[in-house]
Amino acid sequence: MSAALVLRIALPVPLRQAFDYLPPDGHAAGPGDIGCRVRVPFGHRELVGIVVAVAPADPAAGALRSALQILDADPLLVGELRRSLQWLASYTHAPLGEVLATALPGPLRHGEALPTREAWRWRLTEAGVTARDRLRAGSKPRLLAEALGGDGVAEWQLDDLHPGWRTAARSLAQRAFAERIAEAPRGYAQPAQPGPALNPEQEAAVAAIPAQGFAPILLEGVTGSGKTEVYLQAIAACLARGRQALVLVPEIGLTPQTLARFRARLGVEVYALHSGLADGERALTWAACLRGEARVVVGTRSAVFVPLPEAGLIVIDEEHDGSYKQLDGIRYHARDFALVRGKALDIPVVLGSATPSLETLHNAQAGRYAHLRLTTRAGDAKAPNVRVIDVRKRPLAAGLSPETLGAIAAQLQAGGQVLVFKNRRGYAPVLLCHDCGWTAHCHRCDAPMTVHAAGRRLQCHHCGHRQAAPPACPDCGGLALQPQGVGTERLEELLADSFPQVPVLRIDRSTTARKDALEQAFATLGDGPGILVGTQILAKGHDLPLLTLVVVVGVDEGLFSADFRAGEKLAQLLIQVAGRAGRAARPGQVWLQTHHPGHPLLETLLSGGYRALADAELLDRQAAGFPPFAHLAMFRAEAKQVEHVQAFLRAARAALASFDASVELHGPMPAPMPRRAGFQRMQLLLSTAQRPRLHAALQAALPVIDALPEARRVRWSLDVDPTDLY
Repeated sequence: MSAALVLRIALPVPLRQAFDYLPPDGHAAGPGDIGCRVRVPFGHRELVGIVVAVAPADPAAGALRSALQILDADPLLVGELRRSLQWLASYTHAPLGEVLATALPGPLRHGEALPTREAWRWRLTEAGVTARDRLRAGSKPRLLAEALGGDGVAEWQLDDLHPGWRTAARSLAQRAFAERIAEAPRGYAQPAQPGPALNPEQEAAVAAIPAQGFAPILLEGVTGSGKTEVYLQAIAACLARGRQALVLVPEIGLTPQTLARFRARLGVEVYALHSGLADGERALTWAACLRGEARVVVGTRSAVFVPLPEAGLIVIDEEHDGSYKQLDGIRYHARDFALVRGKALDIPVVLGSATPSLETLHNAQAGRYAHLRLTTRAGDAKAPNVRVIDVRKRPLAAGLSPETLGAIAAQLQAGGQVLVFKNRRGYAPVLLCHDCGWTAHCHRCDAPMTVHAAGRRLQCHHCGHRQAAPPACPDCGGLALQPQGVGTERLEELLADSFPQVPVLRIDRSTTARKDALEQAFATLGDGPGILVGTQILAKGHDLPLLTLVVVVGVDEGLFSADFRAGEKLAQLLIQVAGRAGRAARPGQVWLQTHHPGHPLLETLLSGGYRALADAELLDRQAAGFPPFAHLAMFRAEAKQVEHVQAFLRAARAALASFDASVELHGPMPAPMPRRAGFQRMQLLLSTAQRPRLHAALQAALPVIDALPEARRVRWSLDVDPTDLY
């Protein structure tokens, strides 16, 4: 008689193994259970895991506990997605249970039922109809109440017509003036709008994207060249074939703009998936993908995990962007995992960027990716005129030279809009005592505290610690405490004082934490003259047709860095932010302020463009043995006592060296920030020219490293293909 089958379950715990359980009472384990969620006892708690196999019970395993409940009638993780996630766990050397849990939205991860799709409508109550005219004229609740009318409006319509409506809806609901009601699901009823005529380069790019079969394609197009139009045409063709399309964007802020444009052009409901949504909304989108209801999905990094049973196309916009890399938990790269999924699904994957990553460019040059180019801006738009401003020996007001302030005034007087770019939030980077040289440092980190609120508050941007600025120097008692350097708050203050007749809006992490904050800021800017002051959030794909001048403050900060990727990142940032200017009929200007106008990076970028700089960087990387000509992995460890960190990394190094001497080991060495949030931090870098050797060494050494006594005294992580060596 054959042995009874048991369930082999991957649980969301940091252990590199699956766990065997007997099936629940009355349930016979079988292949149909693979991919289902199951609730099991684990120690003194209950966990939800995924069945990854069914197998005969091991007689030597002893008594097994029974699973409590099979949660799914049909598996959630099946076919390609399950196999791709197993590959990801193997590639990142992460526990399979944690990888599978990462792929599921929160409600599904915690055992809730797969949500059914419901359509929701907001309508006024009788009290709301009576009170509508008493609401403050021009307020958002009043505008929403007027839009709802008698029958109400579906939520998807409100998303398109009234961005930021949810706050107003909650306000009305709290006063019993409005209510949310469910209705039968119905399709998106808007007709598709025609797009602009494509130029020959765009037509050639659309024609080069195949209808089927795996094809990694780099779409390299200058800013404003119409890459999104190419995406839309390719997606429309995908929909016509009855297939699904997934579009990844780097930032939540790009999602509303992309959703509105895609809905209008494609005439279908476009689903969103990003961390700014409530858990229930994310679960609804994930479930709609699983059932094939979602035909087009636009999302950030985590959207790469949605099921695609009828996949036809994956698009990765701004593929170079660093936000596609997950920096904690499961350290995956969404771009690279999307390519793995595209190959498994046998569909084309389009990687679009004006400034492709050097890894992607290297793959294109080696013939592994098709390479399509858009070399001119779409329509009548022209490339902006770039001017380098030498600010040496010039008087500066909050980092701006008199010539720059004059140029801003001229553009505003002509009715244009201006973007002042500074990739540092806060009022100033450092608070300094002018008498004795004391600086305000975080007591938990090896870093100065950033000055906020015009010098009244200090905040550490690494651990989050906040405190009031001292009234006098703690060292000498002097009163000469002065903010040093410039942040976005200081620029905002100066520009608001200098140009009180126009709106001055600051866009950084501090001002965009609230949902819909970015769309509201753009709505406030409107179609008149105004100034945006912001960080890298503004460099990512936003289309501002009235923007005629971009001023970049603080170019020098990226010119001298120990990070081997610093030149690539700075060039990408400069080109992306410069690309916001002159995207419509009005010509654009870009002013780069610097104390180093003759720096080789700037000279190469201005004379030869991004391609010349990328070619030079690739030669330097090859000579130095850095990616893409080498493959890296990084062990990071931290503890309260540095001795514990050193002991663990030395033991890990010994374990790795015993398996493959050809893998180069560098360290243990202090992290670039040796102390953060009170923890001492060090790292160990692995490097080899052959990727299989790197993974073989890790596969062999990790069981030994997991069992090290030193490992229990530290918090440690492994990052395969690290993008930042910090």
